Amino acid sequence: MKKKILLVGWHPSVVDYSKWPGLTPEKLETALRADETKLNELGYDASIGFIYEGDTATAQLEAALKETSYDVVLIGAGVRKDDDHFLVFERLVNVVHEHAPHTRIAFNTGPTDSDIAVQRWA
Repeated sequence: MKKKILLVGWHPSVVDYSKWPGLTPEKLETALRADETKLNELGYDASIGFIYEGDTATAQLEAALKETSYDVVLIGAGVRKDDDHFLVFERLVNVVHEHAPHTRIAFNTGPTDSDIAVQRWA
């Protein structure tokens, strides 16, 4: 059975691109979809769980964890590395810990190395 992977990160339409020079919604979407495709080609059952705002991010993740049992939840660098979203990141980690205590948590360094992060824990 394929290991189920959930990639959690901001939807490209809500990112503040002034913090990421050279990045555009199109480039981000392409990179995220490429990561998802690569993981699926490596034999995982990977999907993206986009979040849209800090106030609803934890509820979105909690619902996803109740719907499906994941082997690894990867929380993207756009959430983790942005100081403006530190509390969102912290809450997301705790949602995984509370609602999926046996699920591994992984972190990428950007929208192109999720496969490496997942392989560390899957």
